[in-house]
Amino acid sequence: MAKTKTNNNLVAIITMCFIFAMISFVTNMAAPFGNIWKGQYSWAGMMGNMMNFAAYLFMGIPAGKMLQKIGYKKTTLIALATGFVGICIQYLSSFGFLGGSAIYVYLLGAFICGFCVCMLNTVVNPMLNILGGGGNRGNQLIQTGGTLNSLTGTLTPLLVGMLIGTVTDKTAMSDVAPLLFIAMGVFAIAFCIIYFVQIPEPSQSRTSTVYEHSAWNFRHFVLGAISIFFYVGIEIGIPAQIIFYLSDASEKGAGIAVNGAAIGGAVAAIYWLLMMVGRFSSSLISGKVSTRTQMTCVTSLAILLVVIAIFIPKSVTVNMPGYSAADGFAMFQVPLSCLFLVLCGICTSIMWGAIFNLAVEGLGKYTEAASGIFMMLVVGGGVMPLIQEAVAKGAGYMNSYWVVVAMLAFLLYYAVAGSKNVNKDIPVD
Repeated sequence: MAKTKTNNNLVAIITMCFIFAMISFVTNMAAPFGNIWKGQYSWAGMMGNMMNFAAYLFMGIPAGKMLQKIGYKKTTLIALATGFVGICIQYLSSFGFLGGSAIYVYLLGAFICGFCVCMLNTVVNPMLNILGGGGNRGNQLIQTGGTLNSLTGTLTPLLVGMLIGTVTDKTAMSDVAPLLFIAMGVFAIAFCIIYFVQIPEPSQSRTSTVYEHSAWNFRHFVLGAISIFFYVGIEIGIPAQIIFYLSDASEKGAGIAVNGAAIGGAVAAIYWLLMMVGRFSSSLISGKVSTRTQMTCVTSLAILLVVIAIFIPKSVTVNMPGYSAADGFAMFQVPLSCLFLVLCGICTSIMWGAIFNLAVEGLGKYTEAASGIFMMLVVGGGVMPLIQEAVAKGAGYMNSYWVVVAMLAFLLYYAVAGSKNVNKDIPVD
């Protein structure tokens, strides 16, 4: 009996890790796709990303309620079907007959994909935390899933950059159609796999979903939800502005005249690659090193790296791996600031899992509802990069990273003091 339970848990863990990978695959298409639309509409650079994350605001709490009422498996299947529809709509935006309406069709597809990844995130994070038994072990499983999440996050901007090459007024969504077809296939295959996989349903074993208190009664959870709002803004904002900076051939940007988008995509891919390295490393040490200690160290280091990047002159350059149609993969000269920003990937790598782990610690029966609220606050990944882009337009790309520094400062406070559970008197069984 014990062996069967262990095998079922292993299958569930592998399944959740696969879903974690899919989340990043869908999410990380938004910023490089934005490069396509930015060439036609100056306001559209981060709008796909904004629509993707705006969906969290509407779907977060309903997704948490879905977990409580229909369970983890059915919620996942609905999410995958929704994602397939969203990708199909984004593909439709590549058809020329739509004319000026194409951008709005694309944004609708991005919004629907946001519903998908919101539901998937609502499922995967509490499930991995529960399968790990919470605490450091729960964080360890979330970081393991996050490793695969970062792998697909690395490949997505790289593939989009290779398909686009240099952004011109003729660049269109049809140029990235192969990636959209891959996404459709992945969703279809994932749906079939999840349909036949057995997933634990902890919320279904509870006799009542009417509780005297709620997740909002826990201070460390509320501050954790705010932290997630800022964290996703940091995670998305850092590489997105790198892509825009390196793609901008003007004096305001990096001044790379040829294949700037491809090089930007490749450099941003290094950021996601380092996130994968960081999450893998965290998965190895999280059983011994506390989540709070890890969070304190990486937020402090991230602040230092970003401040250094802001003050380094653009004329100071370094060779970094990139891609061009003429030379293939090669070393390209980019501003040194990009290297320091890319290194932040190691720091941001563990923040998602660490914040979630700290915020739901001790919540017990309120965990599913808390996960839904958490996902609602992921809208920060759309709001904060949009604010950062507005600052970039007015004050320059590098000065926009002061927005990131301010958000990192709040995360440091949460790691040091805000994550402590001061509401242990509330019954959670």
